[in-house]
Amino acid sequence: MSAKHKILGLIFANMHDETVFDITKQRTMGSVLFGGRYRLIDFPLSNMVNSGVAEVGVITRSNYQSLLDHLGSGREWDLARKNGGLHLLPPFSHVASGMYRGRLEALYGVWDFIKTSDADYVILSDCDVVANMDLSAVIDRHIETMADITVVYAKDVLSLEQTQKSTILGVNDDGRIVDVLINPQMSGACNLSLNIFVLSKEFLKNIVLEAASRSMYSFEKDILQARSHEYKIMGYRHEGYFSKIDSMNSYYKANMELLNSDNRAKLFKSDTPIYTKVRDNAPAKFGIGASVKNSLIADGCIIEGKVENCILFRGVKVEKGAEVKNSIIMQEGVIGQKCDISYVITDKKVEIASHRMLTGSQNYPLYIGKGAII
Repeated sequence: MSAKHKILGLIFANMHDETVFDITKQRTMGSVLFGGRYRLIDFPLSNMVNSGVAEVGVITRSNYQSLLDHLGSGREWDLARKNGGLHLLPPFSHVASGMYRGRLEALYGVWDFIKTSDADYVILSDCDVVANMDLSAVIDRHIETMADITVVYAKDVLSLEQTQKSTILGVNDDGRIVDVLINPQMSGACNLSLNIFVLSKEFLKNIVLEAASRSMYSFEKDILQARSHEYKIMGYRHEGYFSKIDSMNSYYKANMELLNSDNRAKLFKSDTPIYTKVRDNAPAKFGIGASVKNSLIADGCIIEGKVENCILFRGVKVEKGAEVKNSIIMQEGVIGQKCDISYVITDKKVEIASHRMLTGSQNYPLYIGKGAII
């Protein structure tokens, strides 16, 4: 990224909460736990920091207490600084704003913050895509093509259920977006929008203030779709690994894909690491007779039973005789003695008493809510 261009990053923490409603009842999409020790917001935030973005605003709407706890001052992302740094932007930022309905209203609600930034360009990102991405290359392409808006997309084969929760792009040979389909009834190979957008601050000002005066709130419908022939909207294809979280099934699948070492290598790169909040937990402990196969075990876990094809977050305890397979056990979960657990997702601080049998399926994992005792 050219040093002469200053970049502002804006992350929408609550966008797409409804797609995994069970998990987001008490938290934002950005603070959904992922991969044993991460939150979904870690990925767009780390991508921005690794790409040289020194000022990031996180736009929230509701249930953001756990997000505030996770982000703190932004120290882990090197964003605890006097100039720029990390800014948490709750709703009702000024008198004329309220609980936003879409991306444009959210931007209008925090416009006083955006206005004071000396950035030349703005990166907008949601938290529903897990990827390790060089955003500086997107900025360079945006400047090179003199685009009004650049949209990051990826080619993928999608089912009908997936496309009904996605924005699909029509891209011509020059890389220009000529068609935008929102939640279409289709399947097959598609250009899937990854909900990452680049535009100049001045252009963003024009569309946000116009949208406010016309009561428009949807960036996809009112800007990308309605004005694809009026504005120069370019596509930037992401070639690397990614997962899009748009259902409980996709959340489960994205986590399970991390058990493949090739996928982990593509996502967690040494030169562009994914940062997260550091907790000083003790190392994981394995009892005599414990068995662990093809699993990710976070620090602080105590394993005395059998664990296979699982992701265990910090502080999970699996007691003697318990068997846990193909499951995701979030922080401080307790699996009692001689339990049989398969294809289950337990939220934080779930306790399963001894001699219980819980079984879901690969396509429909059984979800148990935060703090439940079974």
